[in-house]
Amino acid sequence: MTTDHVFTALASPARRELLRLLLDEGAQPAGRLAERFDMSRPSVSEHLRVLKDAGLVAESRKGRERHYRLEAGPLMEIRDWLTPYERFWRERLAALTTLLDEMEDDDVS
Repeated sequence: MTTDHVFTALASPARRELLRLLLDEGAQPAGRLAERFDMSRPSVSEHLRVLKDAGLVAESRKGRERHYRLEAGPLMEIRDWLTPYERFWRERLAALTTLLDEMEDDDVS
């Protein structure tokens, strides 16, 4: 799966909440996940399908139920993609802190 698919999947607040539930509470059947949302079960199933297609969740069947669990691997790819930007902003904030400290020193003098 491409990074674009993962970003697309993460664009939806509902899908991010599904991931959070799976992270915090572990694997769950689709029905239990759907109970947590103010939308139809087919809508939640569609969100789960998008997450599955992006590789962010895995699906298994237990009897008639479909159970979903978090697959964090694609999130590591996103982290790797974001790392240079994190460094950029950390450096910018450090430069801003230095500038503000210098301005404060000038005001005290």
